[in-house]
Amino acid sequence: MSIIWSKNPYTGEKIRSYEKDTSHSIKQKLELIQSVQEEWFNKTIKERCELLENVSELLLERKEEYAMLMTSEMGKPISQSIAEIEKCAWACDFYAYNAEDLLADEIIETDAEESFISYDPLGCILAVMPWNYPFWQVIRFAAPTLTAGNTGILKHAQNVPGCARALEKLFLDAGYPKGCFQSILAGHEEIEKLIANETIKAVTLTGSEKAGRGIAQTAGKNLKKTVLELGGNNACIVFEDADLEKHLDTMVKARMQNTGQSCIAAKRFIVCDELYDTFVQKFTEATKQLVSGDPKEKETYIGVLAREDLAKSLKEQVDKSIEKGAQLTMGNKMEGAYFQPTILTEVVPGMPAFDEETFGPVAAIIRAKDRADAIALANNSKFGLGAMLFTEDIEGSLDLIPRISDGAFFINDMVKSDPRLPFGGTKASGYGRELSREGILAFVNKKTVYIKS
Repeated sequence: MSIIWSKNPYTGEKIRSYEKDTSHSIKQKLELIQSVQEEWFNKTIKERCELLENVSELLLERKEEYAMLMTSEMGKPISQSIAEIEKCAWACDFYAYNAEDLLADEIIETDAEESFISYDPLGCILAVMPWNYPFWQVIRFAAPTLTAGNTGILKHAQNVPGCARALEKLFLDAGYPKGCFQSILAGHEEIEKLIANETIKAVTLTGSEKAGRGIAQTAGKNLKKTVLELGGNNACIVFEDADLEKHLDTMVKARMQNTGQSCIAAKRFIVCDELYDTFVQKFTEATKQLVSGDPKEKETYIGVLAREDLAKSLKEQVDKSIEKGAQLTMGNKMEGAYFQPTILTEVVPGMPAFDEETFGPVAAIIRAKDRADAIALANNSKFGLGAMLFTEDIEGSLDLIPRISDGAFFINDMVKSDPRLPFGGTKASGYGRELSREGILAFVNKKTVYIKS
């Protein structure tokens, strides 16, 4: 039987080995899902919400343990790992409190004596999840999906197998029926077979554009619904009247949080010419204050990338951008999986730093002639996950809402996920929505019921 090793990206040391699932073990897990499905379907929403409250409580009780596991497996700074677990508990609390209302029948007035929409679970949902937020990405899928009455199979990233197993045990310890939520440790080659299996009713993926296209193609061939949250190249638009004194720290955090490994990070800073030089100076000064070091130390803000190959790919993107004319203001040094916070100025379309998703602590700063040019540059991307705008002209910024083509538009704050708000993208950033009401209705049968005597 083959194994998967978890490896500490900061020290380079192997942590632990895990047995990789075989075709036989995956078949057994699918059979277990089928055996528990009816029992889970028949539980009331209130009963499911009570179990979700247990998950929230366990997350908070074990947050130090889970945070250290994340930090060890993918290098997230420990303070940010703890914050991630706390956010997971928040999402569980949101759905535990609101699920009954969100899933209530929706009455529709027709010529029937009674007509309404009933929201019924689909069955087993396959979740293919990434390593960058190894608990949050899973919980934001599992909390609403399981509470709606579905069961779940998690295929997590191969470099966070400990997180995958810990999440499976979390739901079991919270009182969920055995088999209701399971993880499999397998490679991408197993995903196509899983999607084709009749037990799997739908698929959700958070990952790269390439992975999304592959999942969508396979799911489409098998007539399975998908929700895809893919890459991003978010624009942070800075108008000439932006209050840097007030918002600069937020802008730096928007790029450098999680060592820049976030699909919704501000990757392109599009700054109006009048403020450009001042912005570059202040942004650079603030970035230099960020503490790099051991992710297990509380004062560390910049840890390491999750794998050394990711750092090498990022360096290639930066180097190619410099070859095309970008100016290196700071950074562009790597050692193992560590990549120094990097700032590129005078970035223009056609450079990797403008056109591609840079998954690490690299800020591309683009000069815009004026506000209209800034909006045009922001929309000049194949991605559409989110955009942010910093300005004192709130009334004028509201007129821009229809002109921003992304799935989210944040004014004077960084793009972030919130259980109360729907989350998802457009264009190459995917389709469908997670979180909020849309998230819990993503994998239900919206059944029309029409009653006439």
